[in-house]
Amino acid sequence: MSQSIAAHPDRLLPADPGTRSIARSLLERVQDLPILSPHGHVDAAVIEHNTPFPDPAALLVTPDHYVTRLIHASGVPMDRLRPENATPREIWRTFCEAWPLFDGTASGYWLRTQFDGVFGLQQELGPETADSSFDAISARLSEPGFRPRELFKDFNIEVLATTDDPLDSLSSHHAIANDAAFHGRVLPTFRPDAYINIANPAWASNVERLIESAGDGATGYRGYITALENRRRYFVEHGAVSADHGVRTPLTLKLDEAEAQRLFEHALSGNATPQDRDVFEAHMMYQMARMSVADGLVMTIHPGSFRNHHEPTFKAFGADTGHDIPFAVNYTEAIRPLLQDFGTAKDFHLVLFTLDETVFSRELAPLAGFYPSVYLGAPWWFLDAPDAMLRFRSAVTETAGFSRSSGFIDDTRAFCSIPARHDASRRIEASFLARLVAEHRISEERAHELIVDIVDSAPRRVFKL
Repeated sequence: MSQSIAAHPDRLLPADPGTRSIARSLLERVQDLPILSPHGHVDAAVIEHNTPFPDPAALLVTPDHYVTRLIHASGVPMDRLRPENATPREIWRTFCEAWPLFDGTASGYWLRTQFDGVFGLQQELGPETADSSFDAISARLSEPGFRPRELFKDFNIEVLATTDDPLDSLSSHHAIANDAAFHGRVLPTFRPDAYINIANPAWASNVERLIESAGDGATGYRGYITALENRRRYFVEHGAVSADHGVRTPLTLKLDEAEAQRLFEHALSGNATPQDRDVFEAHMMYQMARMSVADGLVMTIHPGSFRNHHEPTFKAFGADTGHDIPFAVNYTEAIRPLLQDFGTAKDFHLVLFTLDETVFSRELAPLAGFYPSVYLGAPWWFLDAPDAMLRFRSAVTETAGFSRSSGFIDDTRAFCSIPARHDASRRIEASFLARLVAEHRISEERAHELIVDIVDSAPRRVFKL
């Protein structure tokens, strides 16, 4: 049997032999460094309880919108990919029939790498191997050593951050932190979207629970702000290093308290307009920055996604089902009110992400090249693909250098894909640096220093690890 392309030692490295040789040397320098994952969506309870992974379809297909969206685009009804409508084996067969669709995609690359490196799968996927591959992966999942805690160690993960509701008890994080047998750090991340975005249907009830739980007896807008401050403090006490914000746009506004209170009360009464919603969310982004300056949580902003673009699919199957679509954003003007007051604040770290590649060189790199607080978030979601990551480096480095970037962010719910994603990033960084060396733009000695900083020092520095 020929070697799997997922196991080829030169995958993602430059085709030019001379540049490839330099990239190999750079990759070797960082290949075995520990994984630092300061933003992701793995459930801490899975690690606390060392929960066995489910069947292959539930692990690799149904929760992954990268996978289901492309299969659906080929004409497969969404219900054929849902566990309530099809058995795991049936879903896996549908996935294997669609496997050729993933050639050239980032998700195809990650999946191939998992199949080879994590599951030891020795066969190419297709309709004729659907059942045998399902059985082979199922057998691997049933092994006693194939559990989250064991894989956490095998994957060489040092830090894994989760994404958590502000009212979460963080009991799993507490249990993991106090477990002497567990070696590694699992950190909570404060994610207040459902308590800030008043377009969320559950916003009013969420806010009422928040104020009742953490408002220190205050009510209204003042109780709301107090409760958010208190819950952030609780997260810091349980090891959190960042607060993440999945906002529609990067707009920020500084309102006086009377106007903020008016909008808050208007929203609670159910009379907020779409403009009110945007203004209030923008004001709360300013407030979140103010709180980050006070409590030290790194502030990350993930804007620019039109959520649930296809309403019939959303109504039938809910959110995160593959039809969140990027749109253009404006950072320079939108983020200015926040940066006027906090852009040079001591120890404030603001990590800006985008789904709009056009702002990399035009807006984000210049912002990070001036403001001490601003760091460039790694290519995210649709952009966390090999060619897009290379475009990111090319777009931002000439203005902001290497020191102003966050390090790689895997942003994944798929625990078994974490090493594949980080390996891909390290290969891309090696490739980019190798080109600069080959073009005599930096020395090879300096490239070796830079790749260690990009892979290891940058996430520690930016996320205060």
